[in-house]
Amino acid sequence: MFSTTTRILQRRTLAVTRARGGTRGFTGGATKLKPLAGCAIQVREEAEIGISGSPPLPSPVSPGLVSGVLPSGLRERESGSGSSRLERIKNAKPFSEFLTDGFGRRHTYLRISVTERCNLRCVYCMPAEGVPLSPPAHLLSTPEILEIARLFVSQGVTKIRLTGGEPTVRKDIVELVEELGKLRSLGLKELAITSNGIALHRKLPRMVEAGLTGLNLSLDTLDPFQFQIMTRRKGLETVLKTIDTALDMGFGEEGSGKMLKINCVVMKGVNDREIVDFVEMTRNKPIEVRFIEYMPFDVSPPPQPSLPSQTWTNPPSYQGNKWSKNKMVSYNDMVNRIKETYPTLQKLASQRPNDTSKTWCVPGFRGKVGFITSMTHNFCGSCNRLRITGDGNLKVCLFGEAEVSLRDMMRKYRNRDLEVGGVEEALGGREEMESELLNVIGKAVGNKKEKHAGMGELENMKNRPMILIGG
Repeated sequence: MFSTTTRILQRRTLAVTRARGGTRGFTGGATKLKPLAGCAIQVREEAEIGISGSPPLPSPVSPGLVSGVLPSGLRERESGSGSSRLERIKNAKPFSEFLTDGFGRRHTYLRISVTERCNLRCVYCMPAEGVPLSPPAHLLSTPEILEIARLFVSQGVTKIRLTGGEPTVRKDIVELVEELGKLRSLGLKELAITSNGIALHRKLPRMVEAGLTGLNLSLDTLDPFQFQIMTRRKGLETVLKTIDTALDMGFGEEGSGKMLKINCVVMKGVNDREIVDFVEMTRNKPIEVRFIEYMPFDVSPPPQPSLPSQTWTNPPSYQGNKWSKNKMVSYNDMVNRIKETYPTLQKLASQRPNDTSKTWCVPGFRGKVGFITSMTHNFCGSCNRLRITGDGNLKVCLFGEAEVSLRDMMRKYRNRDLEVGGVEEALGGREEMESELLNVIGKAVGNKKEKHAGMGELENMKNRPMILIGG
């Protein structure tokens, strides 16, 4: 019954082992599969023998749990009976081989683009001529987003971030957050959203109630006139109101479990004179302002849809975001500028092994300052991120052109609007669908490169506009 998935796991294990140049053995010599009521399978693996000179490779884990039924250990904890620390360690799930690449990086963070639409037109994100929007039928439906999220959480993803476009223009965004919040029972620990803040402040209370733990707000200037230049729209006062609403709700406060970050893309001659003004925001507010090096997204259109009925009638001609090295302000330059005003600025130790931001602070200030240095100091070695585009493609690297459609694969087994959990009635059933999805996900993750290209190469690579990736 489970022979197909067994073979997938064996092939995936062999692929990862070869990529890392080692050999691997298991006591008993086999991966054991057990059926789990209401789910696909559960994988339990015997203690492994590590590779000489390196830590043991991660072990495969279940593609089960996707239907929402918990294994007995989780059901006991949910019911309040509790268990000892020793029992929790003993029953802990090994990490999924499907989300582990050839360099041993474990991907626990999934970014899902829930729309291609946006109510701003930021110059670094969307070409001036705009982008062609996919027909609604080409985009992931809410049940499909939930299906994908459940599958990834079952494999070890602990953090999900919703992106766009602008997520809040999606009509059912609050309900989607509420449904995703239920995945906590399956292992999800963090649920976050990246927004421009224009339409968020009224929706935020319900989202927090549903389990939202992280809020990243995009804000590149504190000057109303400059805001209109950079976003091609008005709205600065509304964004600042959203920041105040989040702070009133406890975001950023120590022990609140809710993080508030401001993302600022710095462009030379455009908004770089405001760097110090943003740092000053952290004096009395518990927020982290993160300065982002200006990144190139060039001229190629999104990949052609793979279903026969899905073709572009008028293939677009993109001009990209017109990146040039002369427009970029580097990490070192930003730090030096800040030190001219705040000479006591000091670097903080990394709080998490997968941090993308280099974090600093001004002693005595409540907030912090971060730098995302994709162009001058990449952080590929600790990357734990995967991305799902609005049209259902998996991207293993923000700067990579390679994509694979999970949408097309799902729709072989289920209709677009079929409710989660209804796949058993569809052609082939859940087990076959999950098995095929995991096989493709595993191959894509396994082929992830050690690092993305550097300056001098990135600007010449083909990629989607940022708005069609989801950041």
